[in-house]
Amino acid sequence: MQERRRQYLEMMGLEEFLRALDPTSSPAVSHERPPVPVHLTGVVERPRYRIEKLYYESLPRLYVTANLYLPTRQGAVKTGPRAGVLYVCGHSDTQKVHYQAHARKFAQLGFACLIVETVQLGEVRGYHHGVYREGWHHWTSRGYSPAAIEAINGMRGLDLLAQRPDVDGGKLGVTGISGGGAVTWWVAAADERIQAAASVCGTSTLASYIADRTIDGHCDCMWLNNTYRWDLVDVGALIAPRPFVIASQDRDPLFTIASVRKVHRQLKQVYTALGAADRLKLIVTPGGHAYHPKATTGIFSWFAKHLQGRAVPPERIGDVDETPASLESAETLRVFVNGPLKEDRTPTIQDDIFTPPAPPEIADAEGLKAARVDLVARLRKRTFGAFPADPPPLDARVEYELADERSTGFRLAYTSEEGWRLRAMVLRPVTAEAHAPAVIALRSPDEEFRATDRFAGSIHAPWVRVFAEPRGTGDTSWGQDIHWHVRRCAAWTGRTIASMRVWDVLRTIGAVRELPGVDPARIGLAARGEMCAVALYAALLNGRIATLLLDSPPATQNAPDRKDGRGTAIEMLNCLKVTDLAQVAGLLFPAEIVIAGERPESYGWAEALYRRQGQPERFRAVKDLTEWSAR
Repeated sequence: MQERRRQYLEMMGLEEFLRALDPTSSPAVSHERPPVPVHLTGVVERPRYRIEKLYYESLPRLYVTANLYLPTRQGAVKTGPRAGVLYVCGHSDTQKVHYQAHARKFAQLGFACLIVETVQLGEVRGYHHGVYREGWHHWTSRGYSPAAIEAINGMRGLDLLAQRPDVDGGKLGVTGISGGGAVTWWVAAADERIQAAASVCGTSTLASYIADRTIDGHCDCMWLNNTYRWDLVDVGALIAPRPFVIASQDRDPLFTIASVRKVHRQLKQVYTALGAADRLKLIVTPGGHAYHPKATTGIFSWFAKHLQGRAVPPERIGDVDETPASLESAETLRVFVNGPLKEDRTPTIQDDIFTPPAPPEIADAEGLKAARVDLVARLRKRTFGAFPADPPPLDARVEYELADERSTGFRLAYTSEEGWRLRAMVLRPVTAEAHAPAVIALRSPDEEFRATDRFAGSIHAPWVRVFAEPRGTGDTSWGQDIHWHVRRCAAWTGRTIASMRVWDVLRTIGAVRELPGVDPARIGLAARGEMCAVALYAALLNGRIATLLLDSPPATQNAPDRKDGRGTAIEMLNCLKVTDLAQVAGLLFPAEIVIAGERPESYGWAEALYRRQGQPERFRAVKDLTEWSAR
């Protein structure tokens, strides 16, 4: 279980945050953190409770706006520690104002309730919709999800509660709806101090997100960086056997009731195996994406039982009061009465926490080899872990043959992975030697008719030419109208379009090496634009590519894309935690690399590395491929 928790913290991106708070502590131990800096900006007194308006620093200069509701008796705060509840807001534009009735009800029931705002829709606006709306698909390459920010904000909110003398740090709970329902899962799994949790309208299987296309209505905070290819039940297993409520409506368009029931059924098996079947509860209510009295009263009753030791039936505990007279105005609950703090990192935290990967320090040939071996191992674990562990046979077959006065050839079909049959056109010049080199030219998505044929035709070499179609190109292409959807779905499953294409190219290399009349030791790759990224990684993982011909390669994977998601899909899960394109190019030495068109400045490091290895001629920049010829 300790390893599973470590994997979870890694996928959430919480390891870096927790170490940033205290480099000497263990990220797996939730309570080993320094005190939370808390700043009180005002107090609202009401007959049965008081509201402390405050903000706290979950990370240095990352301020979380919150209201703390405390029960009172005749105007004075009750003595003695009480159970604490963290209320995490959903995607309402008014956050702590919109959900105030829930926090107030908890205080009226004797809890200390801290209601915290998200980075997206709080008093200071940050970003949940990076991939979803802004085209920031490089978040995937960075291994970043705003789920991590909400999780660390929630965990530090628990720290805030636990460090108060009037709160019992051993009796803490968490709840919320929608986005807050998802964050409830994240916080409860990450912080073992949670003794009761309730997620409302925030539960789904990964299969439902994709097959039912509910993912299209969800922002990026709803899932983690799925390095180890988990489903939600795996997250729930870290919560078990602690008391947990899953509540959902039966006609919620964002979380299908069938998927909710499946998660509950799967998680029930875990709780039963741990002898805690009665600690997991499912509440299904009629309606769409909203609270229902049966859910709210059930949750209040659940928290009273497991955090206060009181057995109060839902029908007696009472529902929230949302009558206009009971609600505070946004101005009354505002924390930053004079406006946000200028130094607040909320709008930029997604960039502030990222450090671009530094090129490896390489002194000699042995150091280069060691750096390459290390990089491949890390990439296979964190970026390409979804590659099939036991791939099916290639089953390469010639579908038909062709010939003209210049060449002979055939169309080749082969299996990439289960369910994916790919095709490539193979052309052999009549002037080719008996065991000729072969260049695999990668078709690009949405390319013009015969664009790759013209590109490969500019290569001055009597080589066998293979026109390959990685998925999403040629016969397996999909329209731009669904491209954004496919990109997000792929990333949530622990792979990306680009990483799947890397696998396809590796399988293509394997198929080409088996062709008669091809020299398996002299295989090259040719690619344009975004497919250059695929070619670079495929060459690195294969380790036996002799030549790379790259036309206009991307400068980096650390760059935003088109907002509509219809741009170049070069993101690969977590890759920027360890490398970038130019570094991959350098570590391919002694493979010959030819860059046509404008060479991005970032590739200067690779060129310098080739120079230090004593073979600068093997890294060349040309105006176009007609300037290059095979030696």
